[in-house]
Parts: sequence; C-alpha cells; structure tokens
Amino acid sequence: MFIKRHAILLSIKRKWRGFALALMGMMLTGCWTAAGADAGRFEGQHYRGRGDVEYLQLLDTARRMFETDPEFQNVSMLYTPLWDGLVEGPTWNAWWIQNSYGTTYCALPFYQEPFITFLQNSQDLWFDQMGDGRRAGCPGTPKNSWVAPDGQLCDAAMPGCIIYKQGDGRTQIHDWGLEFTAAGVLLQSELLLISRDPKAIAHYLPKLERSANFLDTRRDPKNNLFLAGPAANLLAPSYAGWARPEGTYGKAYLAGLSITYIAALDRLIELEKLAGASRQAEIYSERRELARKGLPLLTTGEGYFIKSLDPDGTRHGVFGAEQHGYFEAPPNHDAIAFRVVDQAQAEQIYAKIASIPGLRPYAFTIPNYPSLDDMYEKPQGLWRFGEWVNGGDWSTCEARMILAYYRLGKYEDARRSMQQLLTFARRFRMDNPLTDFGNDVYQPKQPINLTYDAFGPPAALMRGLFEYLYSADGLKLVPHIPPGISELQQLDPIRFGNKQLYLSTVGSGPITSVRVNGRLWRTFDSGSVFLAYPATPAVAHIVIARGGSPAKLSWPAKTAPRDNTVTGMGEPSPAFATLDARAAEVRAFHARLVAAGFGESYEAAHARLILEAVRAAHERQSLLAAGKLPPLPEVSQAAADKSYGETATRLCDGLAALMKSYEKSSDERARKIFALWSEEGRK
Repeated sequence: MFIKRHAILLSIKRKWRGFALALMGMMLTGCWTAAGADAGRFEGQHYRGRGDVEYLQLLDTARRMFETDPEFQNVSMLYTPLWDGLVEGPTWNAWWIQNSYGTTYCALPFYQEPFITFLQNSQDLWFDQMGDGRRAGCPGTPKNSWVAPDGQLCDAAMPGCIIYKQGDGRTQIHDWGLEFTAAGVLLQSELLLISRDPKAIAHYLPKLERSANFLDTRRDPKNNLFLAGPAANLLAPSYAGWARPEGTYGKAYLAGLSITYIAALDRLIELEKLAGASRQAEIYSERRELARKGLPLLTTGEGYFIKSLDPDGTRHGVFGAEQHGYFEAPPNHDAIAFRVVDQAQAEQIYAKIASIPGLRPYAFTIPNYPSLDDMYEKPQGLWRFGEWVNGGDWSTCEARMILAYYRLGKYEDARRSMQQLLTFARRFRMDNPLTDFGNDVYQPKQPINLTYDAFGPPAALMRGLFEYLYSADGLKLVPHIPPGISELQQLDPIRFGNKQLYLSTVGSGPITSVRVNGRLWRTFDSGSVFLAYPATPAVAHIVIARGGSPAKLSWPAKTAPRDNTVTGMGEPSPAFATLDARAAEVRAFHARLVAAGFGESYEAAHARLILEAVRAAHERQSLLAAGKLPPLPEVSQAAADKSYGETATRLCDGLAALMKSYEKSSDERARKIFALWSEEGRK
C-alpha cells in the first residue's frame, strides 16, 4: 500500500513539475501562445508548428543545447583547445566511447561545422592510438599502459594516452573493452555515412575493418555468440564474466556485444558499399547473419534479452529468477533503437520494461533492476544499487532508450525523460552518471556540473522524430511525430553528404504525399520516405503530408542555410573587455575568410562560433540584469556566469593554436588561411 501511495504522489509531483518547467521556458523564450485563434501555435528558434505546444517547446529547448545559448549549458562549453575538439567534461579530461555513444549517435545528423571537426578530432584520439599489438597505451601511466590486440579501441583516450580496458575496478582481471570497440565502429561508420566524404572513408575504412575483424575473433563458431571477460561490456565494470567455481573470472557470452556488433556491421556494410568494396560488404554481411543466428540463445520466452550466458548454461538477467533475476536494460533498448530486432520483438521488449516500475523511478531508465548480484564486488559503496554502474542512471543510455520510445510511438515516455533532464539543466547540473537512480548528481560538491553524456536525451528527442537511416544509396526518413502535433517545421538542416535538408510534416497518420522544394516526390510508402542521394537537391525543403492533409505549411518554407555572418555582440561591458577585443580581431578574420572564398570552411565556422559565444555571454549578462533568468544558488550562479566567458576564451585559444600550426604547414590551403589570420598582426 505504501509503495502504491508513494507512486501516485510521485506521479502528481512529476506532472506539476513538468508543467511549471514548460511554463517557465515559454515565458523566458517568448514562445508561449495565447488562447484564441492561434491557440496551439508555437514559434521557436529551431522548431515551429501547431498542436502540442509543450512538446514543441521541449524540442526547441533540446536544439538550443547544441549551440551557444544565454540560458542553457550547451555543447560548445565542452570545447578544449588541447585537441581542438570536445572533452567529456571539465572534471573528465578525455574522450570516452561509452559516455559519448548515445549523445553522438543522436546528434550526428544535426551537427554542422565546427562541431563536425571537433567531434572527429575527439574520435581520432581512439583511432589514431588504436591497438596494434605493439603500442603501449599510456606510457606515462604504467598501470594503464596495456598493449592491446590489433583493432582494439578503448574506454577513453587523450593525447598520448589510450586506455584499452575499463580503467576503474579490478583492472588486472579485466578483458579488453570489446563492446567499447563495437560502439566506436558504429559511431565512426555513422559519421562517415552521413558525410559521404570519399577521402575520409578511404582513411578510416581500414581502421574500422581492423576493429571489426578483431571482434570476430571472439565469436564462438559453435553457437555464434561472443565470448567476453570481466568489464568487456559498455557499462563496465558491471559485468564480471563467468564466475568460475574456484573463484576466478573467465569469459561468458555477452548479449550486449552481439547486439552492438550487429548494429555496427549494419553501418560498416553500407560504408563498404559506398566505397565500392562489394566483396568486403559480402564478408561482413555473412558475419552479421552468423551473429544474428546466435541471438535466440540470449532471448527469453518473453522476447527480451538476458545480460549474459555462462559456458555452463547459467543465464544472467532473467527477471524474477531466484539467481541473477534482474532485468538488464542496455542490450534491450539498444536492440530496439538500432533495429536489431523486428517490430514484434521490439514491442515485447518494451512491454517487459513497462511492466517493471523499478526501472524508471524518476522517468529515466536505469540500467538494471533490481540490484546486480553477479558483480565481482559486493553492492556497497560506489557499487551499491542506484549509485554508479549498478542502477545509477546514464544519459548516454537514456538517449538510446528515447530512440526506442520513438520507434514504438511511446511519446509520453520521451516527454517525461526530457522533462526530467530539464530539472538538471535549469540548475546547471548536467552531470553524469546520476546517482539515487537518476535523481541526483555524481559530483554534488562542484558548483555546477557539465558532461557530454547529459546531452543525450535532448539529442535523442530530436533524432527520434525522423530516425534517419543512412545507407550507401541514400537516406530513409521514418517519421515518428507525436499525435498531438498537427504541423511541425524543423528550422535547422540535417546533413546528407554535402546536402542540407529541412524537414516538415503536416497532418497525422500514414504518409500520403511528399513534396521536395514544392515538387511531388514519389519514393515513399505509408511509413517512410526514401531520398536517393543523386536525386536529392543540394538544399531541400521536404514536406511530408500525412493522413490526406495537403502539403501546405502555415509559414513560408525555409530553404536556404543561415547567413554565415554574425551581427551584434551586445552592449560593451568592462567584464568582457579583453574578450571583446579578441572577438573584434576574430570578426575581422572571419570577414577576410569570407572575402577570400573560405566562408564555408571549418575555420570560418570556428570563428563564427567564437562570435556567437561572446554574444551569448553578453546576452546572459543582460538577461540577468533584467531579472529574466531564474537565479541559482550564489556559488553556482558565479560559476555558471563565469563559464560563458571561459567558453569563448577557450574557443579563441583553440583557433589561435590552430592558426599557429598553419604557419609552416606544407598544405597550401592552410598557409593561405594563416596569411589571412596574420594580416591582423601586420596592421
């Protein structure tokens, strides 16, 4: 009775909290529409439409977190000049595969320069230092300086150091980070499929093949399952492998590795086709089918996946069993999100998740319920249930859970997830993992928190709308639009090679017509639209009409990229005097780049981001002075405000370092850009 009453009170509290947050957001952004003729009409910075205004507001807020913004922490704040890329967080000075997995996968279609280059520079830390059977991973840190097999990627990496195994816990018994490697292959393959850059594909494809080939060495030909030892899973070190009777730990068959490997090969196969490597595509297709044949051994009678299978037949993760009777979420939501399972099995998996209230005590889905009983440590301290990898919440996982929600039309689940994320975002507490089953931050003593993982739910809220299934031949859009939204316009483009796509929907129900730049488009069915790459215009506004609605929008269609200039830095402020002076130099440099024909370059985009970051710092100061932003606790307020100037400064430092590296470059283009940069110094 107590549990039932508590659940009812918690539900009421969440609903009121969600309403209050939505109302505050609408007032701050000026997007709230009055009742009357325009009731249900929403116009935001990034989304506009009709119908479910709260959901449209959530989408707009989600997109704001991926560019400079005066109110919300955003991805630009994770820039580091150390490798001209993104970093996990201010207190996590490296780039992790597991932590970045959900956020990166979901944000990739939306990323434009300079974030594409930032991301690639970060992922290069994995691929430039990948295992080759000879390299010592971290020469300066002997305890983590393993020599990994050829093709092994890592837990995390930074310049001059790569950690090939999960670096926390009893590392002496850990296996290589196998599922890390599979996820890294998936991320890089997806990035290349989206960009379709032949030069980049030629560079990375051999590396991806080495990783895929290494993973195949762990496939047991007797059952087509993958053998993995302790901490070889994504959310390591929650998996201990096979606990042998004598007290040692060996290899067991890990479900997550099979699922992530299949999803990675889905993308690698398309990449091989795009590169014209038909024989390699056939080889990986054969391996994928073998891996699929093993999945029934990891599946319960209810259709969901267990966590692992010991060589002696012991199953881990059969919910309700006397031993190892927990439910393991990541392999299950990933199987839905990445379409490893068909629709019927996806529905079965979701039904099981929904039947276990303990998996979602605070809207987010924790990785397991109840506590794990098969770790190599007791569930206490850091390992206690609800704290870290044993039931603590991870936004990188929640991103993939949201993709699963969208595939199955569970929009209210996605809404609740984003609402829960905002309870942290509005307090500048974008931390990960989240303790207390997703209700508190991991580093509460920090004045504010920021991690890349935390941007996973907003990224997934956007990607889930159209899913974006990239292939060698083109792009399939699978609309998943909440039924309360009768019209949706996505004002920012998504990438498709060197093309930019603006997407809109009208109506509800099955797709009945499609127009691209006003012309009828024939390649669609009731549930999807296919865009063949050669036939798709360089700039395409795509209107998807559903349920017989006319393909007519309430607003003029947006069909061109944004102007690449930045105007207005805000009122001069003594607090930003030094930064404003640097911004003036960057503005002049940007103007010279545009005049010289480099306006669409990465360097110009980096310069624009600096100017946008400076403007956001000024805007935040003005909004605070006007009382238009909710106050934070004093220490947090000071840290939050300071983070804006620090972000712009790091971006300036990074551009300056990049230009210095161009000074004596052998590349003619780099030298030309340096000459444009150095003009400022000669004045």
